[in-house]
Amino acid sequence: MESTPIPRTSSRRRLILLVSLGAVFLLLVALWTHFRFARPVGSGPAGPSVSREPFAKTWSDRKVVLLGLGDSVTQGLGATTGGLSYFQRLARNPANEFPEMQDLSLSSVLPNLELQNLAISGTTSIECIDYQLPKLVPRDNQTFGIVVMTTGGNDVIHNYGRTPAREGAMYGARLDQIDEWVKNFDSRLEQIATRVRETFPGGCQIFIANIYDPTDGDGDIIYAGLPAWADGVQVLQAYNKVLSNFADRHDDVTLIDMRGEFLGHGIHCTHFWHHAYRKTDPTYWYWDNLEDPNDRGYDALRRLFLNEIARVVPSKL
Repeated sequence: MESTPIPRTSSRRRLILLVSLGAVFLLLVALWTHFRFARPVGSGPAGPSVSREPFAKTWSDRKVVLLGLGDSVTQGLGATTGGLSYFQRLARNPANEFPEMQDLSLSSVLPNLELQNLAISGTTSIECIDYQLPKLVPRDNQTFGIVVMTTGGNDVIHNYGRTPAREGAMYGARLDQIDEWVKNFDSRLEQIATRVRETFPGGCQIFIANIYDPTDGDGDIIYAGLPAWADGVQVLQAYNKVLSNFADRHDDVTLIDMRGEFLGHGIHCTHFWHHAYRKTDPTYWYWDNLEDPNDRGYDALRRLFLNEIARVVPSKL
């Protein structure tokens, strides 16, 4: 008995359906890959606006030192040439400054500004004390110090899980391991503040940033290419609590909320469903090494520091 041949039109329809389903599948995979891994940097200004009003007149004719301490964020690793680190941008506007930021810098209101940046890439808070504080030389009573700092981040993230967790290289640590390390971090911050005050007997104000989170609060660092770390977010929170408490204890210390400003600009920046999503600027503010800002991140950080300096320093002078 002969079998009934399948109509050619039916075979063609099946083939078209299979091809269409395959195309839809590939499109969905492409979209998922884009939203999962795309990290557009974007262009133009980034971060909060800065009011012109505080910069309309000179703050003081006193000699003022802008002193940088800490790690690569204050040193400026990841910024391209042309004065685009946050420290350099605080001091003076770069040649390609955004129009809304023209003349909004410390040199425009402090004619006797001196710069000293002792920050070193890769240093922990331990090494800040060991290698940077000894370089501080006491100033005269007429000199005021504006001190900007980023420290503690390397304590948390080094050595990227390649070595067992220890103080100063805590990556992979359990929360129940870190009590003593957290207390020691707090003690080191006090040592730094004491040494800075001794350097500036004429007065100073310390502006210290907390530690940002490139996972945007999720702790899923594996999507950035590093080993999984179950307690990573809690360890980071413990260090940031120390920084916050340190600022709360001292009138001459101001906390810069770098973590809050950078939320939504980490590895989840394109994820519109994410709790930290920034609809107005869904872009990535970190450099290639994940530890440091890119140019737009440094612009945002400059604005954070500048706003707080403008709020606090004029009355101190």
